[in-house]
Amino acid sequence: MFQIKRLKYKQILSIEELEIEKNQVTCIIGQSGSGKTTLLKMLNHLLSPDEGEIYYKGRSVFEWDPIRLRREVVMLSQQPIVFTGNIRENLNIGRIFAEKKQCDDHYLIQALKLVKLEKKLEEDADSLSGGEKQRLSLARVFLMEPDVFLLDEPTSALDKGTEDEVMNSFLTEASKKGKTVIMVTHSVEMAETYADKIIQIQK
Repeated sequence: MFQIKRLKYKQILSIEELEIEKNQVTCIIGQSGSGKTTLLKMLNHLLSPDEGEIYYKGRSVFEWDPIRLRREVVMLSQQPIVFTGNIRENLNIGRIFAEKKQCDDHYLIQALKLVKLEKKLEEDADSLSGGEKQRLSLARVFLMEPDVFLLDEPTSALDKGTEDEVMNSFLTEASKKGKTVIMVTHSVEMAETYADKIIQIQK
């Protein structure tokens, strides 16, 4: 799905060749500051390399319309984004960005269950804790139904038990739908548990 060739970015990344396959879970691991998030952002052209090429579906990401690319390849940043309004509005705003029909309450509740967030749709999103906001953001991204999920430390604010529950649920459902997941994680254990392929960035 993605092919990277002779990529260089500042003094952070130097990748001669790398392929990331579709319909799989790929985890990117490495020390803090090694370039994991930088690589993730390049996959949907939020950042551009100084040299080299990145291909998505056989076509250079530089040739894709950026908006269309980012609707197909959606990134969830480590810091959860919560919009003013209630949980229902926060979940549906992703559908609006993706130019898709808003979901009825049944599907929104199913998305909350997917990420183990037991909240009412009418609740104010700003009142949620950090970990709850992270799960709300993950549910919003799931409802956007992209081809590729780019997840940057999606459960960093959760305790180990909740983290396992959420990721097992999310990745199982993504697999059923034939989605591609590319995830940055600090946890080697999580990568070894869930990844079909592990990319380690070092030095």
